[in-house]
Amino acid sequence: MSGHSKWHNIQAKKGKADAARGKIFTKLGRELLVAVKAGGPDPAGNSKLKDIIAKCKANNMPNDTIQNAIKKASGAGNSANYEEIIYEGYGTNGVAVIVEASTDNKNRTAADVRHAFDKAGGNLGTSGCVSYLFSKKGVIVIDKMATDLSEDDLMMIALDNGAEDFETTEECYEITTAPEEFSKVREALEEKGIEFLEAEVQMVPSTYIKLDEKDGEKMQRLLDRLEDLDDVMNVYHNWEEE
Repeated sequence: MSGHSKWHNIQAKKGKADAARGKIFTKLGRELLVAVKAGGPDPAGNSKLKDIIAKCKANNMPNDTIQNAIKKASGAGNSANYEEIIYEGYGTNGVAVIVEASTDNKNRTAADVRHAFDKAGGNLGTSGCVSYLFSKKGVIVIDKMATDLSEDDLMMIALDNGAEDFETTEECYEITTAPEEFSKVREALEEKGIEFLEAEVQMVPSTYIKLDEKDGEKMQRLLDRLEDLDDVMNVYHNWEEE
């Protein structure tokens, strides 16, 4: 569900999310479950849950659906246990790929992820083989048309609350934070009634690789295969899509 936060990628991703909303909501529901199991059902005392709720809202998940998932996760009869696992590998022409999965069966998930890499001409690597090319960052993206605040006012709110960077593109504002400052920045913007196109802590690449059309199609096949897996929550890469 994630690449880097360039607007055209987000736009394409949102289109895919609309086409596969049920699958997206199922994965978000699992993220809510993991967060509730780890820190309880009250967002006020569970910052991880609060961040996942913001991610759900950015993906247009209805409030009722979010609350029902939290209630289900905190129910006495819910014995589901998921483990979060990270896989690293290479796509076309050495594009770095990080896969975040949540699973109740590590052997099944590892086999599925390996198969996806193999079928699309990629290679599953060892732990640490590409993660050094990424930094964990909070990323918040706001549609310019969705706020009445001026660019300067929005930038000051973000920076005053600990944001590292504020960028403007034609259609949106992109705010980058350190992971530990993400919640504070997001909450300050939420208090102003601002809605987000994207709001989550993700892996942001430090360098990018460009591919020609043919290699780009191969790379997209790998990403599609990985994102189609039920256990895969997020896929990050350093392919600079045209």
